[in-house]
Amino acid sequence: MAIEYQSFVKTLRSGLKAEFPPEAKSIEYAKQLDASDELGSLRNNFIIPTKVSLKKKALNGFLPGPMAITSSEETSPSVYFVGNSLGAQPKCIRNYLDTQLETWASLGVNGHFSSLEKSPLTSWQDLAADCAQKSLDLVGAASPTEIIYMNTLTVNLHLMMASFYRPTEKRHKIIAEWKPFPSDSYAIASQIQWHGLSPSTSLIEIQPDPETNYIPTSRILSLISEHGDSTALLLLPGIQYYTGQLFDIPLITRAAHEKGITVGWDLAHAVGNVELSLHAWDVDFAVWCTYKYLNAGPGAIAGVFVHEKHHGPADPDPSYAELGYRHRLAGWYGADKAVRFNMEKEFRPAEGAHGFQVSNPSAIDLASLSGALSVFNKTRMCQLRDKALVLTAYLEWLLEGLLAGNSDKNGQPAFKIITPGNPLERGSQLSLLLKPGSLDKVSKALQEGGVVCDARKPDVIRVAPVPMYCRFEDVWQFIEVFRKAIHL
Repeated sequence: MAIEYQSFVKTLRSGLKAEFPPEAKSIEYAKQLDASDELGSLRNNFIIPTKVSLKKKALNGFLPGPMAITSSEETSPSVYFVGNSLGAQPKCIRNYLDTQLETWASLGVNGHFSSLEKSPLTSWQDLAADCAQKSLDLVGAASPTEIIYMNTLTVNLHLMMASFYRPTEKRHKIIAEWKPFPSDSYAIASQIQWHGLSPSTSLIEIQPDPETNYIPTSRILSLISEHGDSTALLLLPGIQYYTGQLFDIPLITRAAHEKGITVGWDLAHAVGNVELSLHAWDVDFAVWCTYKYLNAGPGAIAGVFVHEKHHGPADPDPSYAELGYRHRLAGWYGADKAVRFNMEKEFRPAEGAHGFQVSNPSAIDLASLSGALSVFNKTRMCQLRDKALVLTAYLEWLLEGLLAGNSDKNGQPAFKIITPGNPLERGSQLSLLLKPGSLDKVSKALQEGGVVCDARKPDVIRVAPVPMYCRFEDVWQFIEVFRKAIHL
């Protein structure tokens, strides 16, 4: 079985679909795949909500899991396929938060400059830099100075656009996609309006194929070619949140740069999900949240990447040469740590992305993120990606088995998969477009069956088997519940 597992990885890494044997429809086969999974033990680092805990109405001092309650029914874990919205809680975060609280209580303000022995945390003013160091493999940065954790996703998007979207009479357009996450839409439109422009003339939206919602790379490249001379910024999601499509980041970035366009990526659904090489791909900037695949908690602090070419007077934009650094909306914590507490009036930015900080970041948030990143440091993104490819392919294969012979009297299937079939064009998510009007019914049935996944109106269920803590057995259990749900 171990040889078969690696064979699946090789096939999927080639962009081909995996063919599972007929016996793969059984739970025994799913358990065999789990037995072959070298990353299976990572699940032990997480608290998975149980079927009973999901129904909890009041605090009772118990956490989900076998140590909290004795009933087998109450300890049965849910199928948690919603890590693309909020990741499961790492067990270590409680220790990291307790550490932060003890440091605060014991050292008071001195916690900014020192840490306690046996602590997994560094001093508060170095926490963001420490988290950057732990994130090199996650985003493919050349050094920690290309990464900073601060604020939240949309705030960071605004801050990056304030620096990198500098429209002129000739170059004023932003190329985006048809259905970005709403906060991205709001941010893009408001930035255009902030400069006295109108989205009707300065926003180019890439439209998908109407039947599949798929956006061909060729269409993106065509729009770059058509609007290149008048475009100031290309801003796309690494993975489209609605369909789960993974874009060809290096190819698109290269094409935009050839036209003189600045390139930014919203990687909310990509960081911790797929392999990234932002430095090597020459991405100008990127932003992401940490509460999805990174599991840092609801509304957790967000991340920013700024390529090292934008770190000083050698910035490709010559208009910043005299200033000595790329213009940004500056704040106290963006100042060099060596002079930060001198309270000088003149702004001297910290090195690289760290100089884009504005305010003192929450040490509580950074403690939670540091704990979450410590789990990622037990493996590598290439290993997580290998498992994700097989896990998602198994889900796809079982779903396609459900589609066979499951059409209504009009020949309409109960659902269709709108995420690309090419494994290299998706992450750990399959989006299922249901028959019109069936979303509420299916969602309720999934909930009653102990399955947690994300519904997007009007008719889409987003199913995300995250490799960090999801099993092949979970995939099989999801299919059993979903099978009954679409027949109600």
